[in-house]
Amino acid sequence: MTATSRRAVLAGATALPLVSILSRRGSAAEFSYKLATNLPITHPLSARNAEAAARIKAATNGRLDIAIFPNSQLGSDTDMLSQVRSGALEFFTLSGLILSTLVPLSAINGIGFAFKDNAQVFAAMDGPLGAMVRAEIGKRGLVAFEHIYDSGYRQVTTSTKPINTPADLKGVKIRVPTSPLWTSMFRAFGSAPTSINFNEVYSALQTRICDGQENPLSVIDAGKLNEVQKYCSMTNHMWDGFWLLANKDAFAALPADVQTIATTEFARAAIEQRADVQALNASLRDSLSKRGLVFNDVDPELFRDALRKAGFYAEWKGKFGDQAWSTLESTVGTLS
Repeated sequence: MTATSRRAVLAGATALPLVSILSRRGSAAEFSYKLATNLPITHPLSARNAEAAARIKAATNGRLDIAIFPNSQLGSDTDMLSQVRSGALEFFTLSGLILSTLVPLSAINGIGFAFKDNAQVFAAMDGPLGAMVRAEIGKRGLVAFEHIYDSGYRQVTTSTKPINTPADLKGVKIRVPTSPLWTSMFRAFGSAPTSINFNEVYSALQTRICDGQENPLSVIDAGKLNEVQKYCSMTNHMWDGFWLLANKDAFAALPADVQTIATTEFARAAIEQRADVQALNASLRDSLSKRGLVFNDVDPELFRDALRKAGFYAEWKGKFGDQAWSTLESTVGTLS
């Protein structure tokens, strides 16, 4: 998902009860920190982190006051990543696929058709694979909190035909974000992937510059792509999540008990946010169906086999390295 698309995520969704989005900074705060995200205030990630910030402030007796800045208020993803690295920003949530520009290994959770379900995703990302990614993030002067937030699986929509098998993707002009992982995967299926900014996707689909696109249901809904697409194939072809990142020096400056409270509350926020996203996706399928989008489910094994035969997994095993790949396969089974 591009930065622009993430700003659109769930813009029209019903907001969870928010304790506070922009915390009021009291004079008693020993540490006044900022937490920025590219997601809107209605997204479960923003809502749950606002709740966590309120709990942290209460549990620390006001010593740590965290103000939440949603919807890219502090700049683009690139800007905010630079800010958190320099210390101008203390906390920041970012997609692992976007973070891969700095930490290449952080894209490994986006390997096509790697995960069979959410249980596998979080077994890997809360376990050895996530620990390996966090260690790489730590080498860049950042702290990655243990529990990754859920961005969800990506689905393929088209205007021409449903995608039931890998052969159905052959020749399909599909919009993808600018990323080697995306283009590599869809080329392996014989598609014609085209990189287009998200704010141009609706018109590109409307004018048939592209036959289809791929995004989580929340983005399909927010972007009203159902108006210019007929079919939604539940491919679940990529999973992505948001890491909560902290500037290493800023986090180290907090007293040990405050660090523990913050870590505990953000872990709770991540777990609760995951359940929110799963419930929302279930409701969106029903909602989009009622608005005319035709859904179909696919057999992911067919797509895994096609990628294996095309050399996709072998290519990315070489890029990520044997150790990281074997750690991924220890959870999901043999891919390459």
